[in-house]
Order: sequence, then C-alpha cells, then structure tokens
Amino acid sequence: MRVGDTFSDFTLPDETGTPRRLGGFLATGPVVLFFYPAAMTGGCTAESCHFRDLAAEFEKVGAQRIGISPDPVAKQAQFSAMHSFDYPLLADTDGAVAIRFGVRRRFGPLLTRRQTFVIDRDFTVLEVIKSELRMAVHADRALAVLNSR
Repeated sequence: MRVGDTFSDFTLPDETGTPRRLGGFLATGPVVLFFYPAAMTGGCTAESCHFRDLAAEFEKVGAQRIGISPDPVAKQAQFSAMHSFDYPLLADTDGAVAIRFGVRRRFGPLLTRRQTFVIDRDFTVLEVIKSELRMAVHADRALAVLNSR
C-alpha cells in the first residue's frame, strides 16, 4: 500500500469483540491506522501510549486513531485496559488485513510489521509511515500530515 492507493473496506473485532468496519470510522473523518506487532511488548506499548497521549491533537484535526495487531480480542482488551487507551484496538488474528496492506511478514516471531497509514475519508492513503525502531515517529508524522492539509 502506497500514498495515493485506495482499498476496499474491512471489518474486524475490536477489543470488546464488537465488529468494527473501517468505513464506519472514515464516515466522520480521516483515520490513522497503525499496525503493531504484539500487544504488551515494550515497543508496541511505547507506540500505543504515544498515540493515546496525543488524543487532543488528533481530535483537533478530526482524525481517529485505530491500532491493529494479530493479537486475539482478549489480549487486545487486556492491553487496552492496562494502558487506558481511548481508541479501538482491532484483532487481525489471521493477518488478512495485514496482508492487504502489505505489512505481513512470511515468517518469524512477529508477523506484522510496524507501519502506520493515514487514510482519508474516501479510502485514499495520504501517508505511509515506516519505522520498526522509532516508536514516536508514527503518531508525530501522522499529525504533521494531517496538520498540513
């Protein structure tokens, strides 16, 4: 998935088990969809907490944040409760959505790459942010893109 690409809608369960459709989120504004490898690991916790801590800034630009990983619903629920996340965490347990976005690895202990997609209301990708090691860059760069619009 690259800047300018569009894609079809998808539905995944959130941390409560409720099916959530990406198009439902996009109906109210842009979405920052961030893929992370594994809930409750050091890097993923730092990245997810940074997205949480910038809630007011994302609200100012009318964007919603959504985390997505291959973790099951129960683990997403535990992760969200542990860190008081104010945004949904989607469970892509079979990796189907990660494959569609091109962030699924073929092998290894962490099958999902850490990447963030800034998506406009019409399902167009505005920005792709890639960094496996710099956790804060994902939220910071997404905000910069949205602020420059």
